[in-house]
Amino acid sequence: MAILSTPLQYLTSTPPVTRAFVAATIATTSLYLWIRWSTGNLDIPWLTLVPGTSLFYPWTFATSALVEVTVIELFVTLAVIPASLRYFERLWGTVETLKFIVACVTVPNLIAFTFNWIEFVATRNADLFLYGMQYHGQMALFISILVAFTQLIPEHQVQILGLFKVRVKTLPMAYLFFSTVMVMIGFQCPYIVIQFGWFVSWIYLRFYKRNTDIGSGTNTYGDRSETFALTSWFPPFLHPPLSALGNAVYKMATRLHLIPTSVPHDIESGYSQLPGGARAEAERRRALALKALDQRLANSATNSPTQNGPSTSQSSRSSPAATAPPPVDRKPSTVEIDGADTASNETEGK
Repeated sequence: MAILSTPLQYLTSTPPVTRAFVAATIATTSLYLWIRWSTGNLDIPWLTLVPGTSLFYPWTFATSALVEVTVIELFVTLAVIPASLRYFERLWGTVETLKFIVACVTVPNLIAFTFNWIEFVATRNADLFLYGMQYHGQMALFISILVAFTQLIPEHQVQILGLFKVRVKTLPMAYLFFSTVMVMIGFQCPYIVIQFGWFVSWIYLRFYKRNTDIGSGTNTYGDRSETFALTSWFPPFLHPPLSALGNAVYKMATRLHLIPTSVPHDIESGYSQLPGGARAEAERRRALALKALDQRLANSATNSPTQNGPSTSQSSRSSPAATAPPPVDRKPSTVEIDGADTASNETEGK
């Protein structure tokens, strides 16, 4: 009974979006494989994304990700995607996980669709670029998950096939390099969606993903930390041109109000959580703590002479000797002022 209850407990503990997405993947892939086995037809345009017919089946921009054309691809997807989405849904919540999936699946497909039509207009080869390519599977979502893990746990080490240990932040670029090689040798479909998925997922996590502070309820958008900048993905010699290009595009997008505000205007008055996980939050809290300490030291340095000044002047007015102090009686007054200065210096040192 315990053996049978373990898968059931795992299924019931899985968040709803992850459970529904995995079930839809299994059902849609099974339907595709059954149709292909029963009819022998490899092209099913109402399930997969074919650039020449997708305008008549617009739902394929999303449902094509639920189709794996081989059993091996399905096993790889079920080994990686469910556990990853389960982790993100517990961390981000149901709504943000669903938005992440939709954005990282549909937008790369739209880009690939547009790119194929541009190639058709340039070459007039409809058989290849409009009807000879069939986009399917979750490669774009897979690279998007790697980008998200790079944002959250970049220094974490994973073991591949029990032989190699690599850091998480190296995996997206390795997968992107594999995609580039496959495209260059002629396998544009479906490997080019890996490149589009990497770029779309970085833009979404950098500028658009909503982060809500549980304590204050403040919403922020994206992750503007330097460790997640576009230049962090490339070698140092490419940083200057990428920085110039990225800054120009960012200024234009901000001017057109295409990017939401990342930080509230009153962020300095509170400790609402910024995106980027504990790393960005720790950096921000340390900066605010240093600023608060500087303000306290400045206030103590300003208030110390003010507090000591009236007591000294009041004692001088109340004492008869203060009207015409003899030369001998000036020494105690000097000592008292020096003591006040010393106390002020000690306060500033603290």
